[in-house]
Parts: sequence; C-alpha cells; structure tokens
Amino acid sequence: MLQKIRGSNNVDNEFEDLIIASDMSKRWKIHGATYCNLDLAGRALFIIGGLIMLICQVAVGAIIASVFGMNGQGTFSKELGNGTVGLICIYVAAFAWSWGPLGWLVPSEVFPMEIRSAGQSITVSVNMFFTFVIGQLFLTMLCDMKFGLFFFFGGFVMIMTQFIMFFLPETKGIPIEEVNRIWKNHWFWKKYMPVDDIHA
Repeated sequence: MLQKIRGSNNVDNEFEDLIIASDMSKRWKIHGATYCNLDLAGRALFIIGGLIMLICQVAVGAIIASVFGMNGQGTFSKELGNGTVGLICIYVAAFAWSWGPLGWLVPSEVFPMEIRSAGQSITVSVNMFFTFVIGQLFLTMLCDMKFGLFFFFGGFVMIMTQFIMFFLPETKGIPIEEVNRIWKNHWFWKKYMPVDDIHA
C-alpha cells in the first residue's frame, strides 16, 4: 500500500518508521489521559484551558506591543524573548490538554446516535476548513494587525470559553446512549428539542 501511495518501491525505511511510531503511540497514552480527565473534570478542562490560553494571548500581545509598537521597530532582550517563547509554550500546552483533543472528543459524544456519523463528519470538515484558512491567513494578518492579532485571537478564545460555560451541557458521567437527556434538560437547547421528545 505504501508503495502505491509513494509511487516508489523504496519504502522500507519509511515503513519501519511507521511501525516504530505506532508502537510508541500504543505505549504513550497522552490523548487517552485527556479523555480520562474529561470524565473526571468534565467541561472544566475547556474553561481552565481557555483561561490559560486567553492570559497567554493577551500577555504575548502586550509584550509585542510594548517592544515593537505600531511601527514594528524594536528589539527583544534575551530575557523578554525567552519569556515570550515561554508564554507561547504554555499556550500550546494548555491547548494540547484542553481545546486540542476535546474539540474532537466532545462532538463525538454530543450528537444523538441517529445522526452521530453525519454530525461528526461535518464537525471534522469545518475544523479542517478553518484550520486551513487560519494557516493561510496568519502571516498576512500578523503583518497587517501586528500585536493586535494576539488580542484578536484572544477575543475568540474568550468567546469560545464563554460558549462552553453557558451553552455546552455537562457530559461528565452521562452514558453516550443517554446524551439526548442532557439537551432536553438544558436551559437553552430544550427549546429546540422535538415536542414528542421532551419527556423521553
């Protein structure tokens, strides 16, 4: 199969790398730990991760604004550069155990069984589309918005986190077959449940 994909018969090294990576992933259950934590902490992982990400975005934007301003002229000291890189690493770490994996896990849990595959397909497509768009526009936006780009994305992190706080029902301890119940009991979404389903 790999030979067909690569169009070459010389795939032995790559195949061995894939086997090694597969074995390593079986030993390291990083995302599994996040999924277990979701059952223990619930949507608090989204909220805590979102708050850390927001703080880091605002801090990086403020540092860049204080050094470079609107004209883009300035120089980072070594300490300030290290601090900025540290904030970006904290941001990435917070994303990696909250919004990163949970953005895939939660949609797979919240759709009713009848539409789960279609809902998950749409979720994946939208996620991939906006990942592509952000990847294509990031450098252009950074050149135009400068430090404001970090405040721009920080604003989206704040909106996303507030959406989770108010509009995502808690899924902790709910069996996947009973997911309809959480929507029927939610203060906002119960208005959109079919009438004959409300008391099911």
